[in-house]
Amino acid sequence: MGLWIVVLTSVLGVLLVQGVPQISIEDCCKDGQNRGNDNQACSTLPLISESPTCRTVQEQCCVAVLEDNMCTTGITVAKEQGACDSLFSNTCETKTTKMCCDCCLLGKTGQEQGLPCDHSLSLGYQCGLVYRACCVDGVPDNQTAPAGQTELPNKDGTPDTGDNSVLSDECNGKCAHNCVSNDTCGCFKGYKLKPDGMNCEDINECLLGASNCRLGERCINTEGSFRCQREVSCGTGYELTDANNCKDIDECETNIHNCGRELECQNTQGSFRCLPKVKCGAGFIQDALGNCIDINECVSQTGPCQRGQLCINTVGSYTCQRNSVNCGRGYHLNDDGTRCVDIDECKGPEPVCAGHGCINTMGSYHCQCDNGYNFNSISRLCEDLNECRHFPGRLCAHKCDNTPGSYKCSCTTGFKLSRDNRNCDDLNECESNPCSQECANVYGSYQCYCRRGYQLSDTDGVTCEDIDECALPTGGHICSYRCHNTPGSFHCSCPVSGYTLAPNGRSCQDIDECVAGTHTCAENQSCFNVQGGFRCLSFDCPNNYRKVGETRCERLLCNESVECLAMPLRITYYHLTFPTNIPVFTNIFRMGPSHMVPGDDIGIAITSGNEGGFFKAEQVAGGGVMSVARLFDSPRDFELSVELGLRRYGTLSTYLAKVLVFVTEDEPRVVYDPQLE
Repeated sequence: MGLWIVVLTSVLGVLLVQGVPQISIEDCCKDGQNRGNDNQACSTLPLISESPTCRTVQEQCCVAVLEDNMCTTGITVAKEQGACDSLFSNTCETKTTKMCCDCCLLGKTGQEQGLPCDHSLSLGYQCGLVYRACCVDGVPDNQTAPAGQTELPNKDGTPDTGDNSVLSDECNGKCAHNCVSNDTCGCFKGYKLKPDGMNCEDINECLLGASNCRLGERCINTEGSFRCQREVSCGTGYELTDANNCKDIDECETNIHNCGRELECQNTQGSFRCLPKVKCGAGFIQDALGNCIDINECVSQTGPCQRGQLCINTVGSYTCQRNSVNCGRGYHLNDDGTRCVDIDECKGPEPVCAGHGCINTMGSYHCQCDNGYNFNSISRLCEDLNECRHFPGRLCAHKCDNTPGSYKCSCTTGFKLSRDNRNCDDLNECESNPCSQECANVYGSYQCYCRRGYQLSDTDGVTCEDIDECALPTGGHICSYRCHNTPGSFHCSCPVSGYTLAPNGRSCQDIDECVAGTHTCAENQSCFNVQGGFRCLSFDCPNNYRKVGETRCERLLCNESVECLAMPLRITYYHLTFPTNIPVFTNIFRMGPSHMVPGDDIGIAITSGNEGGFFKAEQVAGGGVMSVARLFDSPRDFELSVELGLRRYGTLSTYLAKVLVFVTEDEPRVVYDPQLE
């Protein structure tokens, strides 16, 4: 009978599911209708539920309201303008409006030509409704309604027959609204009888064009009626009345004007005016604040005084005085003292134009200024022309500085003046080596950057500092054992013995001393590799056993000796190794017969080496298993004896497994300390 061994691991998972609240279809439709009445885009409505059905109902109810409003607009245009040319467009909205407008015109034309309103043309359902509505609406009041047309009830909810059927119900209570006659039902105003002859449904006055909304108002259907809503606001200075009309706001009466105390408020259509309270007399004029200001009659274009007289202004009036010979500026009396002659200022003892050219004129002069100067007619001097302010952005590419009679151009930081002394060329700052490592010239500036393993200093922006990769937040994961920082880089190392650096330069991989031949085991020993080292193993079979193979001892014949028959039939040696972090309840060893026979009775137990209770053995189907019972706090070695008893056909046989367990450190690691580098 042979034995077999299996090592097992397992993983479990859990999934959670949460519920989502539901919204009724009626709420979805009502939300779509409200948004349609607000003229929102039905294809991009805010969703109130993740349900696809709710989204569909919400959009379709919104589209239905918009189509009713657009159709109502087309019917209104047909009735008021008698043509639909103004609605010609290629948009879907205008096509619906124009369709209702055209169908309404067809209904009006059919009525004018004496055709029956209940036509047989295949115009479609909605176009047929609009056709009949506009055709019936055009019939004079003294004509009888066409056959098949349902007459609308009065405001009191009874038909126009005058018969109050509410007092005597001849229909035995089967009518939803009221009973007109025996087995004939009628509906309240704003409703029409359904095909079942008993129930009533709302009439869409907006779709049928039966509303009295004016131009600029939009018809909105309601249950049993409709309402008109103004589409354009009244504007500043007006307010909307309860009758949906725009009424002027009297700012003076409501005291919302801003006229001062000296002014009184006068209301106008859509606004108001501020008028002075005090009226000024002759010789005065009133300013915007209502103050009276004296009029200087002497400076008027037509002087009030006669030729040869001098005008003198007074408060509210003026006086005239006879002129005496008095020459004005730029003139002086002639030698006879009878008349005024011109003064040639250019030939005076003092220069009047400060080095510029001088040209004399009658009663005055002006200077012919050099380039870069302008003549000031008030100060009568040549003043420097500020070319930078006079021609902004046209003289210099960057900065313009004015100079007497000229200007100079300069450049901002990072640029230098070009040869034309106007434009600016980029300055290559990298030629002066401003960076500690690498420099990149950019337009108007430069940028320092560092080589791999360095970072730019936050202090000056030009110095490159070494990056301590080992001290980074992820530095603990760069090397599997120990990290050593170097200028611009780093390197990893492994424990001195038992490990070697992996080809990736970061991980440490165990050295198999048994394969490499670097172990120190004797010739009569076998080498067993463990994490970070090796073990030298050897065994001898007890008395009355013979060695079979490398790991098994078979019992010799017992000659019917009771003591010999109680000894294990076979002793097998096994070697296991695993790290200290192996989970509890992990199955590490399994043994059992090579095949089972009906009636077999199997038992398993750890007979020695389990000091501390780190392992436990239990029976399973077809054999027994040994698993981890406690976490290992440190590396250690165990020599366990696991005995399996098999009772078959009334005979008990025992098998002994010598299990050597080597628990090693899970993964060696050294915490990084910059002081050790």
